[in-house]
Amino acid sequence: MADTTSSDLDALPDRIAETFTGMKVLVTGGTGFMGKVLVEKLLRKCPDIGQILLLVRSKKGKNPKQRLEEIFSGALFEKLRGLRGGIEPLLEKVTIVSGDVSEADLAMSEEDRQMIINDVHIIIHAAATIRFDEELKKAVLLNVRGTKLMVELGKACKNLKVFIHISTSYCHLHEKLLEEKAYPPPADPHQIIQAVEWMDEGTIATLTPKLLNKLPNSYAFTKALGEALVVEAMEHMPAMVLRPSIVIPIWQEPVPGWTDNINGPTGLLIGAGKGVIRSMYCKSNSYADYLPVDVFINGIMIVAWNYIKNGDTKSNIINFTSSAEIKVTWSEMIDAGREIIMNRVPLNGVVWYPGGSMKHSRLYHNICVFFFHWIPAFIIDTLLFCLGYKPVLVRVQKRITKGFEVFEYYTNNQWDFKSDIAQTVRQTLNPRERRDYKVDAVGLDISKYFEDCIRAARVFILKEYDDTLPAARRHMKVMYWVDVIVRCLFWGLILYWLSGFMSTSTTVLADSNESPTVIAMDA
Repeated sequence: MADTTSSDLDALPDRIAETFTGMKVLVTGGTGFMGKVLVEKLLRKCPDIGQILLLVRSKKGKNPKQRLEEIFSGALFEKLRGLRGGIEPLLEKVTIVSGDVSEADLAMSEEDRQMIINDVHIIIHAAATIRFDEELKKAVLLNVRGTKLMVELGKACKNLKVFIHISTSYCHLHEKLLEEKAYPPPADPHQIIQAVEWMDEGTIATLTPKLLNKLPNSYAFTKALGEALVVEAMEHMPAMVLRPSIVIPIWQEPVPGWTDNINGPTGLLIGAGKGVIRSMYCKSNSYADYLPVDVFINGIMIVAWNYIKNGDTKSNIINFTSSAEIKVTWSEMIDAGREIIMNRVPLNGVVWYPGGSMKHSRLYHNICVFFFHWIPAFIIDTLLFCLGYKPVLVRVQKRITKGFEVFEYYTNNQWDFKSDIAQTVRQTLNPRERRDYKVDAVGLDISKYFEDCIRAARVFILKEYDDTLPAARRHMKVMYWVDVIVRCLFWGLILYWLSGFMSTSTTVLADSNESPTVIAMDA
């Protein structure tokens, strides 16, 4: 029955894939987390795509071709390699354009620029620094000036169907309800670009607090400026602004749970699972808006079809969020992750049994951080040093503390989002397209999804393979009893101290009550 249903769906047209037939698509940020998933999906679902042009720079001693071959050799592309018969057919569909979005003129050759101007039909601009604590100059050059240069390139393209800019739903933080419309930028993006081009980093660092004003970091500031440049250009070229929320690991395909970084909830779960995060200052009943990366990539392809083939050019600022359908509080996420790590998928070498809690009081949180983060880190690092190993826990705690500075702003504030356009467009999909380009939460099992994320993080981030699970489970049992013994000793010492204190107080009180009688007898 299932096979028959699947065959019936396969007989329906795939209008999304047809949209990309013969198209030449320029992608920036194609070597990043989101970009890799986008390239994989385009190559797998659109075999008749004209060509994918990837703007890639050299990095860590590897040239663009070497970087691309390494990416195509990874687990994310394993299914695609099987379908196409290896890496070579994939490389034939991809043209490398050597360049750098953060550099002047995109560091691109004139030959490549003319090829793009003459041939490209779709531009998907996803390149950005997503580090919240990035120095303002670097963030402006990449997220703002880079966007301006890409917009100028898009305007020059002779056959451009649409320019798709990837923004974020967390770039207008003064709006507690983000609607699908343009908002005034926090500053003039053109003036900011001019300023950082001639100012040195020291001067910019001094001016940063004033420039950011009430915004918490350079990421939100520069993404808002970049978005404004695209909105400004909409009068002169076909363009869209897509605002995904917090993009998290793959939900369904091609590799459930896959990610290549520890940003966002993944890092939180790993830190808690390793026992190095035991306290967080957070409103436990509040929620953030998460979006699996494969769902967002499906959304990009769907709205491109809607814009190009359906002519819906007015739907050009779109929020991609999930909280209208499903809300997961911080407390629910942590509880689910803890249960999975403790009972199903433990991590290797945990330094302490996973525990701790969220604190509503900053003072209480700071006290817990001192006792349960810093003191154990110093003790364990001292032991490591005495045993001849390199101390690591204090350094890890410094990174965690720095991350908390960003994390706490978002966990102690709440935003909501309108996502009417995406929800409306998906109603126009046929059953096959709804299956192949999943953009709804139907069938989502939160617990299974988190388990997939943790399993994938073990393998792809921590390099802890499945054959180490039995040892990890044994180690977790040992750490459980270590935790129990230490707790018993701790509370035993507290009770011993209290009993000693009470005994001393009682003796002093008794002595003070007897002294008047003694004085009277002496008199």
